[in-house]
Amino acid sequence: MRQEDLSPRSPMARPRRRGVRPRERRPRLDARLGGDARRGAPGSDPAGVVDDGGLPRDRGVEPPRLWEGAGDTGAGHRGARADDRGDRTGGLPDRDGRRERGMSTVREAELRKDVQVCLPDGRAFVAERGTPLQEFLRTAYPGETDPPVAAIVEGKLRELAWPVDRDVEVVPIFLSDSDGIRIYSRSLSFLLVVVVAELFPRARVYIDYSVPHGGYFCRVEGRKPFTSKELSRIKARMTELVEEDRPIRRRRCTIDEAAAIFADRGEEGKARLFEQRKMDHLHLYTLNGVSDYFYGYMVPSTGYLRTFALEPFADGFILRFPRREEPRRLLPPKKFTALREVFDEYGRWLSLLGMRNVGALNDAIRSGRIEQVILVAEALHEKRVAEIADQILERHKGGVRLVFIAGPSASGKTTFSKRLAIQLLAGGIRPYPLTMDDYFHPRSYLIEKFGDEADFDSLDSLDVPRFQEDLGRLFHGEEVTLPHYNFRLGIREDGPTVRLAKDQVLVIEGIHGLNPH
Repeated sequence: MRQEDLSPRSPMARPRRRGVRPRERRPRLDARLGGDARRGAPGSDPAGVVDDGGLPRDRGVEPPRLWEGAGDTGAGHRGARADDRGDRTGGLPDRDGRRERGMSTVREAELRKDVQVCLPDGRAFVAERGTPLQEFLRTAYPGETDPPVAAIVEGKLRELAWPVDRDVEVVPIFLSDSDGIRIYSRSLSFLLVVVVAELFPRARVYIDYSVPHGGYFCRVEGRKPFTSKELSRIKARMTELVEEDRPIRRRRCTIDEAAAIFADRGEEGKARLFEQRKMDHLHLYTLNGVSDYFYGYMVPSTGYLRTFALEPFADGFILRFPRREEPRRLLPPKKFTALREVFDEYGRWLSLLGMRNVGALNDAIRSGRIEQVILVAEALHEKRVAEIADQILERHKGGVRLVFIAGPSASGKTTFSKRLAIQLLAGGIRPYPLTMDDYFHPRSYLIEKFGDEADFDSLDSLDVPRFQEDLGRLFHGEEVTLPHYNFRLGIREDGPTVRLAKDQVLVIEGIHGLNPH
């Protein structure tokens, strides 16, 4: 852990507050009564609501004295006959089923002043009712280099500022979790926006796209891109706010109130976005007097945001943050020229279409202009495919006969390959399409080798040696029977038998089309 993480203001190094202390987990009432906790066993409640004798389970009610053997008879188990549970005035049956009238099993009790948080590792912590979840997890995980930044409570994602008002079981979300790093990067983006608003009131910062080594490319509107010296000022002020551990507060407001806030600031895109919101309210986050809207949760204070950097890049800058695999270290920057060119082109298309934000897209839909937007977008795409085909035609003159297309699942690889094939045909080349999906191992083989961890997106799921062998034979002009993968049955069958002509181009598409291995 870096030395700065141990500063007195660090959220991971603070002393305990509000009386959070470790405590033995309160035994469940069914365990104290001797009931069988297995689902469906006599003496248990499948729904987890009622225990032996019909008692509510651990709701601050002290266990009453029970007749000997009550836990053995299954009294109170759902589905038991009415005459096995005593009459309606109260009472428990004894071992022979006789009713003992007048003995109540439930009595009124004072509401406890403390609450208990139980963790997956079996530890439990108790504190005053209303204590923020942050205090419990800070006590449970002191000095962590991978601190909790949120938690799952009763199946729901909760911020650490959530006040605990009842006994709950909590699953921490750490910075190294996918949800955790999203919360971190979102909160860091808010900190950046707040500082820029403070130092450069006329500038507007927009988070544009993600970069491969961990970070966001940001562009600036309302002024020229920030210089290296100005970025150093911004970073220094962000660091000051981190050291001060300023709170990030969440508040509820009406749609009209939020729209007015952003309209006054000249952020018409957000104001228009709220017009289509069906709910009558939303939540804004406020830091250092600046309010903004983000989709998703944040950390409770700036003290969590200790690892970041700002670097000038192209016509903007990069806000760098760690990847979840190494949550306290920035990875070395990597060049991504080709990816940047794609994003830049995409940005120019959006500007041409007038679609720089979701509010503008909603306006196009309401006005009936969306059909025109789609047609223009299709034309721009077709034009780009034709340009790629021209590049292939030019390189084909030098002997290039292999084209690989890569992309994640459902990204449009097959559609793109078909459009590319049409453009190649128009240029006088006969392409042959080949999909790498046909080279998957049989499903039985994957299950036998990887078990439940079998992943069709992994390179290990492909029969790479068979693919390489078929590829080599095709290029030597041999006749090859290609495979066809039957996804319904999970088996590889025989496909078409083909032989490539000497000038024919093979167009191959797959998730791992550009995988160097």
